[in-house]
Order: sequence, then C-alpha cells, then structure tokens
Amino acid sequence: MSRPAPLASFAYTAADEEKRRGVRRMKATATGLLLLVALIFTLATWAKNEGIDGWPGYVAAAAEAGMVGALADWFAVTALFKHPLGIPIPHTAIIPTKKDQLGESLGSFVGENFLSADVVRARLSGLALGGRLGAWLAEPAHADRVTAELSTALRGALAVLRDSDVQAVVGEAITRRAETAEIAPGIGKTLDKIVADGAHHRAVDLICARAHDWLTVHGDSVMDAVQGGAPGWTPRFVDRKVGERVYRELVRFVTEMRDAPNHPARGAIDRFLADFASDLQADTDTRSRVERMKSDMLSRPEVQDIIASAWSSVRAMIISAAEDERSELRLRARASLMSFGARLATDGRMQQKLEGWIEDAAVYVVTTYREQITSLISDTVASWDAEHTSRKIEAHIGRDLQFIRINGTVVGALAGLLIYTVAHALGG
Repeated sequence: MSRPAPLASFAYTAADEEKRRGVRRMKATATGLLLLVALIFTLATWAKNEGIDGWPGYVAAAAEAGMVGALADWFAVTALFKHPLGIPIPHTAIIPTKKDQLGESLGSFVGENFLSADVVRARLSGLALGGRLGAWLAEPAHADRVTAELSTALRGALAVLRDSDVQAVVGEAITRRAETAEIAPGIGKTLDKIVADGAHHRAVDLICARAHDWLTVHGDSVMDAVQGGAPGWTPRFVDRKVGERVYRELVRFVTEMRDAPNHPARGAIDRFLADFASDLQADTDTRSRVERMKSDMLSRPEVQDIIASAWSSVRAMIISAAEDERSELRLRARASLMSFGARLATDGRMQQKLEGWIEDAAVYVVTTYREQITSLISDTVASWDAEHTSRKIEAHIGRDLQFIRINGTVVGALAGLLIYTVAHALGG
C-alpha cells in the first residue's frame, strides 16, 4: 500500500525556526545549570579531600545527585526526538521512528473516546442547541446573514447545473406526469362549475359583440362569399339578393343574441357546455379523444421546446430574486427564519425535536464513518516527513521540556542532599 504524499502544510517553517531558537536558549540554560552543579561538585569534592569537614560533604552529595537527575532527564528528553549522542539505543528517537504507530494510536484513541455514540449524545445534549439556535436566528442581523449565505449557495448551485441536463430532466418529468394524469375529468369538473356559475356568459357576450362588429365591417366579404357559392345557372341579381338576405339575417341573429340574455341560442350553448362537461367526466369515448389530443399535443416539438425552456425562465427568475436584497424571495426567507427562530427559542417541544434530529445525525455520522475519520488521522500523521515532524514538535514543546531538565537538576540535588543528610545522621 503506497504511503500518502507529504503534506506541505506540515513542513518546517520560518515560524517554527523562530520557536526553535527559543528552545536552543532554554537548552543552553539547562546545560549551563548542569555545568554549574558539576563545578560545584568538583569544588566541594576538592574541599572535602583537603580535609574540610562539614558542609563540603553535603554540597558534594547534592551536586552529585543534581548531575544524575540532569543527565537522566537530558537523556529522556533527547530520546523523544533523536538518538542521544547519535548512539542507536533501543527505544530512543521515539517520535521519528514511532511516528506512524503514534498516528494509529492517536486515531484509535480519538475513535474510542470521542467518536462514540454515548459521548456525542452527552456532549450535544448539554449544549442546548435548539434554544441557542432559535435565539440566534431571531436576531435580524443573523437572519440577514443566513439569508445572504443561502442566496449565495443557491446562486452557486444554479450556476453549477448545466441547463441542457436540467431542461431534459424537467421536460421528461413534466411530460411523464402529463401523460400519466388523465385530464378529461378535471376539465369536465371545471367546465361544469363554470357553467353552473354562469361564468361563461361574459365569454359569450364578448364573442357576440366581436362577431357583430366583424359583420358590420366585412359585409361585402360575407355577401361575396354567399354569391360565390351559388350555382352557375342562377342569375346574378338573384345571387346578390340571396347574399344580401343572408347577411341581414346573420346581422339580425348576432344582434339579437348579443342584446338578449335569454336568447334561445344562448340556452343552446349552455346546454351544449353542460352536456360536454358531463361527457368529459363520464363518457369513455369523449375521455379517450381528449387523451389522444393531449398525447398528440405533448409530442409536438413546439410544446417540448416550451416545456424545456421553462427551466431557463425559472432559473433566471430565481437568480434575480436571490441577488436582489429587497426581492420577495429574500424578504420572505428572512421573515421565515426570524419567525422560526422566535418560535424555536420558546417552544420546548420543538427544541427537543430539533436537538434529537441533530443528535441522531451526529451519531449516525460518527458511527458510520468512524473508521474513515480515524484513518484520516493516522494517514495524515503517516504522510508527515519524520525529520520535519520531529523538529516541528520539538520547536513547539521543546522549551517546556527543557524545564524538565532544570527541574530534574534541582529535584535531584534536593533528593541527594536529603539522602546524604539522613544517611549521615543515622551513621553519625
């Protein structure tokens, strides 16, 4: 299995080098303290060998134990990052040699102690997210911010989508829905209600008025059409008389129909529409004809183009509304967010329901993808360069580690002094 490429973000940087200089200063301090106790030990030992009794023994014992403590802690601190004195002693240079194992252990530790269902639920239940979210959304400034972010996300999503793909999907969906839904009964019910309410009378009035106006303007055309349809053996003056009579009767009929609401022709139209509405709902043959007409209309290229182009209009409308801060879409979204936030901030049942959804979603994520999350940690650590990792970690925590050396020197000296004092007292 190939190892991931090293991550540039974990490379040793100039900032790390600045911290490393501070580490070197602390190293010099700890080493200086070691040399100081070594000098004290040397002087105390010399004084003791010169026959001076009393304090030289105590000082020498303290200095000797201080040197031991300093050297032991120096070895322990150095062994974390490299081999002491370059000697490959077992269990030294722990970070560069055990980096991958440390990453796996860290991933397992996180998975077992942080990515468990009980831990996630306990942590989320204590946050009271429902009330906090509600109070936050109820603030106008926060609602504006969320609305702006949602608008940006919506515009981005619409920009990513390919118009041709969406048009094809929309066209197919509309066509399939229209083909599977029978429209005749619905049209029949609508027409039945229109006739019952008399709503069609205005349409009949308009048609009669327009027909009268047209006949008034195009009387010659009507008479010419009647004369043109007459037999060739009839005299011309007879054809003209017939044409004039037909025209006058048409004008009279349309005028009466226009001016008389109770005209028999209007009643005939009412009965026809009522019968047609009933046939649309109950007559199998009529319903089949309507469905065939619907299928023929849907299959026409012009209709398909209109359906497909509907997406372009909707997309442009949504983008325009999302970009305009005062658009009805954004104003309604903002108002809805604030209303939802105000209700959420005070409604305990809604808070519990929302928090339950959040907890369930978080538990599902951590339990389903726990291995992927922990492997991300171990793989990331494995991708780090060993030398850079060691130097970077030392730059960040090395200064504190040098205090371990200093403390070891001081504690060792005190322990050595105490042991020497107790031993001298018991032996003396």
